[in-house]
Amino acid sequence: MNRPRIAVTSGEPAGVGPELCAALCGRRFAARLVVLGDAGLIAERAQAAGLQVRLRAYDPASDADDSALEVLHSPLAVPSTAGRLDVANARYVLSLLDRARDGCVNGEFAAMVTAPLHKGVINDAGVPFSGHTEYLADSTGTPRVVMMLAGRTGANADGPWLRVALATTHLPLSAVPAAITRESLTQTLRILDADLRTRFGIARPHIVVAGLNPHAGESGHMGREEIDVITPVLDALRAEGMHLEGPLPADTLFVPRHLDGADAVLAMFHDQGLPVLKYATFGHGINITLGLPIIRTSVDHGTALDLAGSGRADASSLVEAVEAAIAMSGH
Repeated sequence: MNRPRIAVTSGEPAGVGPELCAALCGRRFAARLVVLGDAGLIAERAQAAGLQVRLRAYDPASDADDSALEVLHSPLAVPSTAGRLDVANARYVLSLLDRARDGCVNGEFAAMVTAPLHKGVINDAGVPFSGHTEYLADSTGTPRVVMMLAGRTGANADGPWLRVALATTHLPLSAVPAAITRESLTQTLRILDADLRTRFGIARPHIVVAGLNPHAGESGHMGREEIDVITPVLDALRAEGMHLEGPLPADTLFVPRHLDGADAVLAMFHDQGLPVLKYATFGHGINITLGLPIIRTSVDHGTALDLAGSGRADASSLVEAVEAAIAMSGH
């Protein structure tokens, strides 16, 4: 009864989320997992994937049974077929997020973990939606959040953690330079530093910061963002006591000389840092939203519609996201 409760949203019903959630059944965690979704769908996808799963209706007042998967049932709008998107279920997906978020805000849940959803089908249903990160920021009244992906490196994903945060997220490349201002970069680094301290228990985080341009601008010959924006921000925050290194050229940043002893990397845009992170950790990497008043982690992959219902989807990223949420809630 004293274990924290972790809400796990099952995501897009046509994707792999429901069966990945079913694969959590029987695993031992230092928390009580509550899967949010349609109980019939989860049972159906578990069977299709060849998983032996026993479901139990979520009852906050009763003890958890680790041999069963606790499900907070939320009915689909229409039946779902594996691999086939249906806009009629878009608001069902958002309802799972809303319920998990509300449970975190009111203390029912210690954290939320999200299985993948499909941004396109939600937008097709008439709901402007750019991602979990932005949706949770807006719905909790959080003016700025930071997306950070993380994972263990090494051949067996048992090596040191690599954490890569982003100064900008889902923007066209042409819009990135204007989005990196002294104010926005300062806010991002403050959030990253604060959450590494409070959510991860790192007393004085060492953050390595990438430049925006090739060769970090080559002294202004390849762009002035490093001179006009990034370096002044880093200097000001160093004067406050932050442990910051950079701006460094992104093509030589991800080497042991810079990463050894670093707690996180801040990349300037999405495809500057995440290809390296995903290459090093894919299948075990996770997505973490920093700056929220709640804890939220997620898988680092999409809905994999082509794998849905096949039994070939790998639950490793979801397991890592659950473990990270538990550890973060402990801080």
